[in-house]
Amino acid sequence: MDIQPLHTKIDKTIQTMFGHIVLESPDGFPRNDSNLYGIASNKKIIWKAEKPNPNTLFSRVRLNEDGDTFSAYTTGGHGCELELRTGKLISHTSIQ
Repeated sequence: MDIQPLHTKIDKTIQTMFGHIVLESPDGFPRNDSNLYGIASNKKIIWKAEKPNPNTLFSRVRLNEDGDTFSAYTTGGHGCELELRTGKLISHTSIQ
């Protein structure tokens, strides 16, 4: 599937049974938005990942083995666990 970025370039996509997880580059991405989001097969955004801090952006993402969650890391030093279907933040910790 050809996915067009919202603001910057796409750093990573992960195909799941629910659609694609898209991580855009945090460099130049608007801080008031989330650079990690889910896209359905019709190319519509189905969720934007909830951020642990409004002033941070995501820098890495990976699927978890349970099939229901994924992990992401932020430019602000957070390790996060999020729901795969909704992008909602389940938990986060500070990594310094």
